[in-house]
Amino acid sequence: MTTDSSIKLFESKKVRTHWDETEEQWYFSVIDVIEILTDSSIPKRYWSDLKKKLSNEGSEVYEKIVRLKMLAEDGKMRETDVADTKTLLRIIQSIPSPKAEPFKQWLAKVGYERMQEIADPEQSLDRARENWQIEV
Repeated sequence: MTTDSSIKLFESKKVRTHWDETEEQWYFSVIDVIEILTDSSIPKRYWSDLKKKLSNEGSEVYEKIVRLKMLAEDGKMRETDVADTKTLLRIIQSIPSPKAEPFKQWLAKVGYERMQEIADPEQSLDRARENWQIEV
């Protein structure tokens, strides 16, 4: 299975991502998205509470969550909850946030850019160079 793990930027905030070429879909760190949408100082706690709420409502969202190793703040690879775009959109609907709509538009842009990169791999290199210059 060929994969691509990287960091995408939403309004200068990092979102850890993972592209699975076999399934041809993105996975996004749920904790990173919750932190962006809620400005929570403890996004893990927010996610824990949201999982319970969704489960009590009969939602099957948590069953679609995948755990992948991603680079953590301490520089180590640690397992974290990730969601594909469809599942992530369902989670976003459950979070009251004025940033929800701009984030949905950003998700669409990330997907569109990936389709362009598949069609023209040189665009992937150009985008990586741009992101590197932003971070430096």
